Amino acid sequence: MWRGGCIIRSVFLKDITKAYRSNPDLENLLFDDFFRDAIDKAQAGWRDVVAFGAQNGIPTPAFSTALSFFDGFRTEDLPANMLQAQRDYFGAHTFRIKPKCANEKYPEGKDIHVNWTGRGGNVSASTYTA
Repeated sequence: MWRGGCIIRSVFLKDITKAYRSNPDLENLLFDDFFRDAIDKAQAGWRDVVAFGAQNGIPTPAFSTALSFFDGFRTEDLPANMLQAQRDYFGAHTFRIKPKCANEKYPEGKDIHVNWTGRGGNVSASTYTA
């Protein structure tokens, strides 16, 4: 890691270097013990700062975006599944059934469209007439 002329002159860079030297295949710094423990220790305060800012109309774009990324990164089920279903409802864009929700009617791994309202038939979002 280049440090000599780097704009980020921080002791923190040595921890990043150490993490990748000890595990060159490290997928994310959050998987390193040092960083995992640091996030775990700071998480309550981090959430308090973001909540305080939101409750008092104080923008915290870097803190809140980073917290949202962190929560998404560590979550097995994200709201994107619901967004795909909503897109299908409003525009027949199709979606894929998650493995634990699959059944005979809605098999796993297949893109499907559901007739959400019970009216109409199978529709396709591939063409639109404006």
